[in-house]
Amino acid sequence: MRERTEVRAFLGRLRQLALLIALVIVAGTIGLAITEDRGLWESFEWSLDTVATIGSHPNPETVPGQIVKTLLIVLGVGTLFYGLVTVTEVFVAGHLADLLAERRTLKAIEATSDHYIICGFGRVGRQVARDLRAAGARYVVIDALPENRELAAGVGVRFIEGEATEDEVLRAAGIMRARGVIACVDSDADNIFITLSARELRPDLAIVARAASEDSESKLLRAGATRVISPYKTSGAEMARLALNPQVSGVVDVAPEYRMEEIEVASGCAGEGQPIADIRGGAIIVGVRSADGSFQPQPPAETVLKAGDVVMAMGTLRTVQRLEALFAPERSGSRP
Repeated sequence: MRERTEVRAFLGRLRQLALLIALVIVAGTIGLAITEDRGLWESFEWSLDTVATIGSHPNPETVPGQIVKTLLIVLGVGTLFYGLVTVTEVFVAGHLADLLAERRTLKAIEATSDHYIICGFGRVGRQVARDLRAAGARYVVIDALPENRELAAGVGVRFIEGEATEDEVLRAAGIMRARGVIACVDSDADNIFITLSARELRPDLAIVARAASEDSESKLLRAGATRVISPYKTSGAEMARLALNPQVSGVVDVAPEYRMEEIEVASGCAGEGQPIADIRGGAIIVGVRSADGSFQPQPPAETVLKAGDVVMAMGTLRTVQRLEALFAPERSGSRP
């Protein structure tokens, strides 16, 4: 989008230049017709010949006519040199190459469908892009910062430089063919605006939005976000959970009331040496990864758990916390 703006500015300068040349020729035509008592067509050819510095017409016979010709030479040559500098600048500054590169990118995006649109290419956006690339998903990045464009170009990301809050930019990113939008710019206000714009363009679209503050979560949901993620809240809760339960190696929120956790069986815990049937309670044991690295999906109920095994369990918060307590290392009591 930056190249489009610069090219529009360049075309505007060319239009102004063409208008200026036309005004100079018209003024010269009228001036020569009056001072030299010639017809308009002959005066026009004479004026055009002078501006173009061809020199096929003779010098004016009157002093006022010579003054008009001198002014035409000065203004005409100056205007033509300005036009030459303007055109040369486009090639020297690389704007033409940037425009062609952007056109290639837009063509590639037009041929892309069932993709994701990442709005914002900061630290969160770059991590989203890495995970989507690892999953083999197609995606397009929108960001307004030129330095992020350079980062995206270095890894071959399809990048549009512009404001993701603008409908035109979202359409250029292929929102009408996209599978989902991920709004992860640094500003909560921008994320809300992106969500509103995307929801208006595609009522059926999945939208995942980032919220830096808790107050913004409800606003993003009202704006139409399908899911809202707070990186600070999520990372803080995860750090607290890992500190309280060192044997928990990973947590996934499956649904508002269900979660899946990987819990390591600590040495000497209450669950060590017990069969799955005796300890699972209301939780579902999805799999067990043994200390030697082997993995057993949907283990039988009689499988005995040993220290170092990692249990993948799914259940409600209460049933999962019960397993955490069973597999937690025993705390030594205070010594007298």
